[in-house]
Amino acid sequence: MTKNELAGKVAESAGIGVGQARSAVDAVFDTISSQLSSGGEVSVAGFGKFAVSNRAARTGRNPATGATIHIAASKAPKFSAASALKKALNP
Repeated sequence: MTKNELAGKVAESAGIGVGQARSAVDAVFDTISSQLSSGGEVSVAGFGKFAVSNRAARTGRNPATGATIHIAASKAPKFSAASALKKALNP
């Protein structure tokens, strides 16, 4: 499902226009991104939690040449599903 398809389903479910639903979906994703960028987390009851995962610096290998390379530390988004969502997926 694409973001536009999601907005269409939201519009249909909420009884609003597709443009309004698209704005709402964009606002939700922007808010989650903003909160994660500032180091916070977002918990949605019954759905799950979005958080930031810190990856430590490490050494790796270039698969083409076999040379050792340094991989810098980074941050990545992480999602943990709530038990209600897990139960919905595995009835």
